[in-house]
Amino acid sequence: MGVELPTTEFSDIPDELWLELETHAHEGTEGHGEMIQLLDEEGRFRSDSKLAGLIGELGPDALLGMYRDMAMIRRFDAEATALQRQGQLALWVPLRGQEGAQIGSGSATRAQDYIFPSYREHGVALTRGVDLAELLRLFRGLSNGGWDPRATGFHLYTMVLAAQVPHAVGYAMGIQRDAARAAAKGAADGTSRGQAAVDPAAVVAYFGDGASSEGDIHESMVFAASFKAPIVFFCQNNQWAISVPAEVQSRVPLFNRAKGYGFPGVRVDGNDVLAVHAVTQWALARARNGKGPVLIEAFTYRLGAHTTADDPTKYRLSDEEKSWAAKDPVARFEKYLRAEGIADEAFFAQVAADGDALASQARHDILDFASPDMQEAFAHVYAEAHPLVAEELAWHREYQAGFADQPAVQQTTEGGR
Repeated sequence: MGVELPTTEFSDIPDELWLELETHAHEGTEGHGEMIQLLDEEGRFRSDSKLAGLIGELGPDALLGMYRDMAMIRRFDAEATALQRQGQLALWVPLRGQEGAQIGSGSATRAQDYIFPSYREHGVALTRGVDLAELLRLFRGLSNGGWDPRATGFHLYTMVLAAQVPHAVGYAMGIQRDAARAAAKGAADGTSRGQAAVDPAAVVAYFGDGASSEGDIHESMVFAASFKAPIVFFCQNNQWAISVPAEVQSRVPLFNRAKGYGFPGVRVDGNDVLAVHAVTQWALARARNGKGPVLIEAFTYRLGAHTTADDPTKYRLSDEEKSWAAKDPVARFEKYLRAEGIADEAFFAQVAADGDALASQARHDILDFASPDMQEAFAHVYAEAHPLVAEELAWHREYQAGFADQPAVQQTTEGGR
């Protein structure tokens, strides 16, 4: 006999709301089709939206906090990019342009929810209380993760595309079963503790438009739909899977794929932090309430490179970049806060100063870190010694030794002059 998961304060939201969202959503721009939006590009609030009421609980402090997080993570991202260019990080994955999608969704989660990120979700990490220095340790090659996922509800980064999504569905199914077991135990004890024994929780799985083409995504959605797992699939469609445009990856809008699995799919303006927050809040409430998964496509844009090893000028036009720069999520939200009288010049000045302090701390952390030892990496390939790894380590040592001779050769050459 199945046991229903606990209800939430959003249980009065009709299950058919997602159909209304698809039918009555505001038209997107530039032929992108229906897209949920609360703030237009000039920061004007669209109060007639179906989801406008869901952000009514956000007071001034919450709104200011969301802006602060967006601005702070953008400043941190810029500093991390600079640190990589200066040889302090092996790689960095910029998020510039996706702050609205990440802060909006991350701020809609609760402490009991669990997040499975990909490798670009630095803004979500900030909302979950992850020490940003641990992100730097990962990209410096000093750690395979760094933070404690159990303490933050934010799983370790996954560098292999879409590999985290099946794990996310499995975790969501575990949450579902824990809740059912607690409810059954309460019923067996003849108490009313069943429904309240476990706080309703859900999972959010982040991935990009490129990862959506991986088989892991398909298999995950099949399982999630079959078992009505409490999970929100959050796709950040930043338009480019490295150098492959979104229209080549999918002949239909990505959110429409959810229909094939039998659960809701919604496209939201990913550069509108309020709309993202509202849609994610609705989707999480639905998942926690036992209604099953939701696919959110956050329609956004990667303003910078895919990683610091990438050169986007090789595959996209400057006119495209300029058109999306006008949709900047940070600037849009700032316009809204100013127009509504929620924030003044002193607030923005303080946020800028705090951002510089965060960047300074990041630089200090990096310079205080030890340098990674490449030889240690060979020890983590297999649990036991392996002849191939030993051979590669010997080659690496010989390669490194070659660099050690260069200063002496240079000195002899200069002395001959």
